[in-house]
Amino acid sequence: MALLEDLKWRHAVKAYDPSKKVSEEDLNKILEAARLAPTSSGLQPFRVIVVQNQELKELMVQGALNPEVMKDSSQVLVFAAWDTYTEEKIDRVYDYHTEVRDLPKGRFSSYTDKLKQMYGAQTAEENFAHTARQTYIALGLAMAQAAELKIDSTPAEGFSNKVVDEILGLRELGLKSVTLLYLGYRDLEKDYLSHMKKVRIPMEEFIIKK
Repeated sequence: MALLEDLKWRHAVKAYDPSKKVSEEDLNKILEAARLAPTSSGLQPFRVIVVQNQELKELMVQGALNPEVMKDSSQVLVFAAWDTYTEEKIDRVYDYHTEVRDLPKGRFSSYTDKLKQMYGAQTAEENFAHTARQTYIALGLAMAQAAELKIDSTPAEGFSNKVVDEILGLRELGLKSVTLLYLGYRDLEKDYLSHMKKVRIPMEEFIIKK
């Protein structure tokens, strides 16, 4: 029941206390939860960029729907997906798998050949749509871990991908930003949701059994 209680506690915070910072130890736990997220074929086709430099955060607010939330948060996690699949990226991941598991290099070649054929037949846009979806699984686990630590978080799609990608140099890394996660501690006076009941659709309406 602990996880359910943590999820009932959390909400998308609308105002952070800029004087309170998430510790490096707790931040690493949140990042580890994201790293351990399941992904399609185990490729982990995204990276998480941690932005805690205040000047960078203030540059990134251009086009953001909640600029104050971004600026006052302790850290901004940027979930950025591969812009496309390539044979080199797939090989790099599976070469690492065989190395860690002490297996012969190329042990999974029959499977990776299928992946290369499948993704090679798709456009870069189709590839990115797939890699981007993987980030949301990691985002959810990061929020759950933050809640367990009683650290507030706010997931955000309301920002300028172009601005964030340019400021962080993501294009050069073969990445595109997908979503952000603001971390920190709520400002109880300014965060109006802190004093409101959590609202979700009733279970009997949310769940459809066949």
